[in-house]
Amino acid sequence: MKMKFLRTVLLLLLIVKSQSYGQVNVKDSLTFLLTGASFASQVNGWFELGCESLGAKTINRAKGGTAIADAANQMMEGTLYSDEELEDMDALIIMHVVNRDVFDSTQLKDSYTDYETPFDRSNYAAAYDYVIKRYLTECYNLKFNKDSKYYGTRSGKPAVIVLCTDWHEGRDKYNSSIRKLAKKWGLQLIAFDEKIGFSQEVLHPVTGQDMSLTYAKDTQSINDKTFGWHPARGKNEYIQQRMAAIFSSTMRSIFVIK
Repeated sequence: MKMKFLRTVLLLLLIVKSQSYGQVNVKDSLTFLLTGASFASQVNGWFELGCESLGAKTINRAKGGTAIADAANQMMEGTLYSDEELEDMDALIIMHVVNRDVFDSTQLKDSYTDYETPFDRSNYAAAYDYVIKRYLTECYNLKFNKDSKYYGTRSGKPAVIVLCTDWHEGRDKYNSSIRKLAKKWGLQLIAFDEKIGFSQEVLHPVTGQDMSLTYAKDTQSINDKTFGWHPARGKNEYIQQRMAAIFSSTMRSIFVIK
């Protein structure tokens, strides 16, 4: 009887131990930093809504009227994120979506330190290249920082960069080039344009206009076509909720989220 009891206890201990080996260490709360312009600023709501659904902390540095060159300059000045925020943030999300070519490789430098700064807006591809290379470098170099939890690790901090398309298909030059850039670096892409729920291939059956105009507060002209520019803002708006769902779905595909 005593031996049977001991065998039962040992079996239970083995089960508990084997289960502990199979557990995944999941952070209680993730932190995401967003840089962008008017489509990403807090007055929209999709980023904040998406993070709420994920239980994630938000750092929103987006500001209307800015471009990827401004984000590059903020990195250079140390104002895009602090040392503490670099340590804690789990992903850098970029939504600078001006309809320019962000992939052109003709003027790119080998290292981010080779670029002349500050940046102007003459080369969007170079500014994107600077931001990506600098973030990758800063995350890796945390392995040499004695004050960092990544000190002494093999690869430093995992550098997760997430790119975004425009909210619909109209800005074709940007949308196509950001896909090339994501593929080049192996980065995740939030494909708002593909998943937003409508296409420029067909017009609205009632208005006879591009469907993006149904949800927009103003208009823009691209290639002699009229599209919606800024979607209606606020967490209660359909497009903001739709974007939040697309964003959160993509982030769930990257991280193990409780």
